[in-house]
Amino acid sequence: MHPRELRLSILAVAVLCAPLSAQSGYLDIVDHIHIAAPDQAEAVDWYRRHFGGEPMTEGPDRLMFGDTRLLVQRNAEAEPSAGSAVDHIGFSVPDIDATVAAIAADGATLEGPVRDIPGLFPLAFAVDPWGTRLEIVEDDEKLGLHHLHLRSPDPAGTLAWYHESFGGTEGRMKDRLDGLDFGGVWILLQQGEATPTQGHAIDHIGFRPLNVDAAVEVLRDAGVTITTDPRPLTLQSGVSMRLSFIEGPEGARIELVQRQGV
Repeated sequence: MHPRELRLSILAVAVLCAPLSAQSGYLDIVDHIHIAAPDQAEAVDWYRRHFGGEPMTEGPDRLMFGDTRLLVQRNAEAEPSAGSAVDHIGFSVPDIDATVAAIAADGATLEGPVRDIPGLFPLAFAVDPWGTRLEIVEDDEKLGLHHLHLRSPDPAGTLAWYHESFGGTEGRMKDRLDGLDFGGVWILLQQGEATPTQGHAIDHIGFRPLNVDAAVEVLRDAGVTITTDPRPLTLQSGVSMRLSFIEGPEGARIELVQRQGV
């Protein structure tokens, strides 16, 4: 069998084994978001207190929001996320005024007051104490981790690239904003020049292929830059995975993670 046919066969088998996104070979989730802070435990506690998230036995540097991990890497010199290819993270809370007041008193920098956007939801922007830009919304239909907002000079083209590469359901959030729905977490695009994410407060985001080696070869054949070939990783907790890094539009750093037994 030709190597490409073998890879496609592996992906076809994967489709039969788990609930997948619109594109074959990926679970319909954002696997993780990797942010930076000089003190991992402090940052994990900050996000848990203000936005929820469940601590995980697989590591003290992470919280689980639904199906998505928020991971904190130790970095005291990260650049702010604003203006990078992954500009900010959106969280939905039941009382936006109370949350905005609480994070402001706990080290966050507010970018302005709460605004009520007709037909959408109340929202406010802030920056956490370590440089990650946040959008806080009050959307009763979806509390918790709400969305990721990316930047690109070509939003439509970039959104199409993510859909073709990782799946997601095309749609319009609240019938207002074009995006991709990954199991309830939206990826949205705003127009603007962007810098690569590596070294910024949002260093990278992750998706979950069922077979990372096969997925990487499909992307490689499509001309995507593979920055780290698939390799194994075992955490101190004993959790094993196989991962790879690729480069997305505008230098977005993207990790592909095949998790064992999850």
